[in-house]
Amino acid sequence: MLAAQDAPHMQFPAAARERIAIASYPFRDFIAGQGDKPGSPKMELKDFARHVSAKFNIKKIEPWSAHFRSLEKAYLEELRAAVSQAHGTIVNIAVDGEHSPYAPDAAERQKAVAFSKQWIDAAAIAGSPSVRTNIPPAKGSKPDVERTAASLRQVAEYGATKNVVVNLENDNPASEDPFFLVKVIEKVDSPWLHALPDFANTLAAYEKDYAYKGIEAMFGKAYNISHVKETEVGDGKDKIAHVDLPRTFAIARKHGYKGYFSMEWDSPGDPYSGTLGLIEKTLKNLS
Repeated sequence: MLAAQDAPHMQFPAAARERIAIASYPFRDFIAGQGDKPGSPKMELKDFARHVSAKFNIKKIEPWSAHFRSLEKAYLEELRAAVSQAHGTIVNIAVDGEHSPYAPDAAERQKAVAFSKQWIDAAAIAGSPSVRTNIPPAKGSKPDVERTAASLRQVAEYGATKNVVVNLENDNPASEDPFFLVKVIEKVDSPWLHALPDFANTLAAYEKDYAYKGIEAMFGKAYNISHVKETEVGDGKDKIAHVDLPRTFAIARKHGYKGYFSMEWDSPGDPYSGTLGLIEKTLKNLS
């Protein structure tokens, strides 16, 4: 194990197109997942970087954990080699687990910690500088800052030994409210734990004023990755959030955000045309 570093030292590109990444999540109907049998007609994750380079002229990707066939070293090294051969880069891995770091049961919390550590190991082998770990709701408990921070402090400390940043996303409105995440990040107080601001998730769950204040708070703690969306359908299916892209990019600039903008088209319709539109609007807002 490497000695823990004081802080991450990522070098971010200045050119607008070089700051754009493509998330694999929107293409889940086209990429083989853990449940697909070998020989599936779907694309393998190792081919995704080459695919998006050809489709979008973008070299950076953000894989989703469900698209990994394995966490075995050989598989991860093969993925890293394929991305490199495509002249691409993994900028983050979006990881979804089942165990809550604030569960009242200590054993459940340790499962959450172990799960995140496992993906930090995977990121280090695959060549990703960070992971986004999720915070699932816990049965019998509201989100708890103290327990979450105690769990994620262990995760961040482990990330430091692998040179892998840990990010938290405002995703699930029940357990990943942006202001709750900011409190956890401040409580842990580690340069290895940061926010991953999602442009639309909070807008789909709350009123605009609250949502944009939440996005502002998240960008205040962001480091290397954010998710660009234009629309998002709420859980009730009756609310569609429409993102004010110029306003959100302005918030990022206000906070001096230098990291990547990952395209995560998550609306009905073709993810290819949707992603292309997001890229064009992102380039316009970054110019």
